[in-house]
Parts: sequence; structure tokens; C-alpha cells
Amino acid sequence: MTPSEQLAQYIVSGITQGSIYALIALGFVTIFNVTGIINFSQGEFAVIGAFLAITVAQKVSLFRGQLPVALEWPLPLAILVGVLGAILVGMLLYRFGIQPARHASVLSQIVVTIGASIALRGMVLLAWGTDPYRLAPFTAAKPLRLFGAVITRQSLWVMGLTFVAVVGLYFFFRFTMLGKALRASSANPDAARLMGINTRRMGLVAFALSAALGALGGIVITPSIFMTYDRGLMLSLKGFVAMIMGGLTDPFGAVIGGLLLGTVESLAAGLISSGYRDAFTFVVLFLVLLLRLGGLVGRKTSQELERAGL
Repeated sequence: MTPSEQLAQYIVSGITQGSIYALIALGFVTIFNVTGIINFSQGEFAVIGAFLAITVAQKVSLFRGQLPVALEWPLPLAILVGVLGAILVGMLLYRFGIQPARHASVLSQIVVTIGASIALRGMVLLAWGTDPYRLAPFTAAKPLRLFGAVITRQSLWVMGLTFVAVVGLYFFFRFTMLGKALRASSANPDAARLMGINTRRMGLVAFALSAALGALGGIVITPSIFMTYDRGLMLSLKGFVAMIMGGLTDPFGAVIGGLLLGTVESLAAGLISSGYRDAFTFVVLFLVLLLRLGGLVGRKTSQELERAGL
């Protein structure tokens, strides 16, 4: 490969990985906008959704081989099961974890999500063990070439899903009654309650929507990388960094932050060393917090930062 082709390959790989960070960051922003909570179990939704889809789509042995499963359902149905399972987990987390602690401080509620992340990771470990799993590619075809870079069909699925999610969320929040109710709960919870909007129910919807986004991200990336029980931790951290880069509350900014973060990681891994890939994530976080706490698309007020417990 020529240097220009290598650079193009790094950028394509970065955009692909950044698309996953963007989906995770969108889940962060959705929950934060409605409830004021940063949900550090967001990455676990991606892992749970992926493992459920894997279990339904192919032969798997659960609980250290004690429970063999060989459903081998079609991939679309497996994806649906994975997303619905993650939504159920998200709703249960809100109902039995967040809602009982609604009168506690924001920091205490964040600690609840960290505890939930650890608990969910442990449950996945008990069920599927430490073995890595992978789904079959969604489309079996030869990779494409663009400016010398190789683009797999699965990468197109990843980037396409991110685009569809962004457009879908825009129309959902802008043109549906439920989306408008979520926006009202985010903008002014007290006024929303006076207008008859059940803000607790909106919190439940936000967690369900966030879990669906995380699950879709986890499922669509699993044909490209091996999914393990502990991958959710790093996905949560990188989604959080993308959210901070985007300015905490802006979905579009979160997507831009995720794509930039993925590109920076890929360039660092390719041009410097793959061992520094994760380190650059936290360098980026430090720089954004140091230089512009409001993120890349605008400064936030002290009240908004207070909501995040920052």
C-alpha cells in the first residue's frame, strides 16, 4: 500500500469504529437529556444485545457447557431478539435501580449505574463465560475499494445503521407525540408534569430507547470483532468520551464526537502503535475537559454541568 492508501484505510477503519461509539454516545445523550443521569451501564446493553443475538442465531453452550442451545434462527429474528432483550434489561434497570433512587443526588444515581454495569457484566460472564463469540457477516460479498482503502460490507452496515439511527431519532423527536413528550421532559420537567406528561414514564422510554441503540451497535459490530463479556466497559467509556466531545446534550454533536474519536484512535494505532489506541481516548477526554468543557459544538452552562455531576 502507498502512504495515501494506508491513510485512507486508517480513516475508513476509524469511521467504522467511531460509528459504534456514536451509537453508544446517542444512548448516553438520550438518557441524560430526559433524566439528567449519565448511564455508565450503556456499553453493557451492546454486549447483552450481541450475546442474545448470537445465542439465537447459532449453536452456543451456556453456563460452562451445562446448557447447549442450538436454535439457529434467521439473523433478522436473532437481531430482533437481541434488541428486545436489551430493551427489557434497560427498562428493568430504570424501574428497579434508577426510579427508587430518584430523590437521591445525581452522583448517587450515577453510582447506581456503575453498580448495574458490574452486575450485568457478571451475569454475562456466568452465562456465556470468557470465550469470544462472533456473528456471521450480514452480507456475504467481496469488499469494496475506495481511494485504495478496503471497505468490508459489514463496515457499510455499521455506517449505514448509524446514519439511519441519527435520521430516525431526528424524526422521532421532531414529529411524534412521544418524541415531543421526551423533549418536553428534558427541557422543563416541572412544566411537562403540569401539562400531564408522566416524566417517570418518559424516563422508562428513554432507557428503553437507549438500550435499543446500544444493542444495535453491539450486534452490528460483532461480525467484525469478537464479542467478549467485558467489552461493555470500554464501549461505555468511549461512548462517554464521545458524549463529552459533543457537549453533553447534543445528539448530533455526540455522533461527530464518536466519529472523531474513532478516527483519532485508528490513526494513532496505525501511525504510532496499536498499544496506544485506548490511551488516546483518555488523552482526548482530558484535552476536551481542559480546553472546552462544553464540547466541540458549544459551551454548556454551569447548570447543565451540574446535572451531570461534573
